[in-house]
Amino acid sequence: MLATMDLKLLISICLGLGLSAACGFRVFVPLLLAGAAARFGHLELGPGFGWMSTTPALALFGTAALVEVLAYHLPWIDHLLEVIAAPAAVVAGVGVSASQFVEFDPLWRWTLAIIAGGGIAGLVKGTSVTARAISTATTGGLGNPLLGLLEFAASVVASVLVMLAPLLAMVVMLAVGFFALGWITRRRHRLRRPCLPAGSATQAGSPP
Repeated sequence: MLATMDLKLLISICLGLGLSAACGFRVFVPLLLAGAAARFGHLELGPGFGWMSTTPALALFGTAALVEVLAYHLPWIDHLLEVIAAPAAVVAGVGVSASQFVEFDPLWRWTLAIIAGGGIAGLVKGTSVTARAISTATTGGLGNPLLGLLEFAASVVASVLVMLAPLLAMVVMLAVGFFALGWITRRRHRLRRPCLPAGSATQAGSPP
């Protein structure tokens, strides 16, 4: 009995954090998918979050998700949208994680949602913003539409995977997260490295 309760608690935490991470890629896509899954009985929503599966909410999430996805493919608009979407992702991460922390009392539910849910959504969004800045610096913004498509795909895959297999999804997302952070760190280091003109290395080593 205790083991069953512990497993249910762990699954609810994985669901909340996984959906929060997906909000870091796209704010409204995880909300739309979670609401649709709850509408068809595949996902349980916590008390006070039943509105997420209502027709008006799904219509709003769907419209907002479509606008968000299309806007990321407009040159230079994507960077502005990243700035606006950053706080929105944190708010969405707090809300969607709280909707899954049904095993906690309200105090701990919202504390965990704000700290962990909002924190992980903000971390993923920050990583996304950094990756977009690197793409802009290295491709002049030409690679941003492809990056936007990859972020959209990551949001969909993460949301679906965490609802189908919460424990596996967390392992996969942690592995991908460590890889992404390593790649971004290496790219930023290369961009910050000063570019010496040709022959300067030889001149620096030659005697006056």
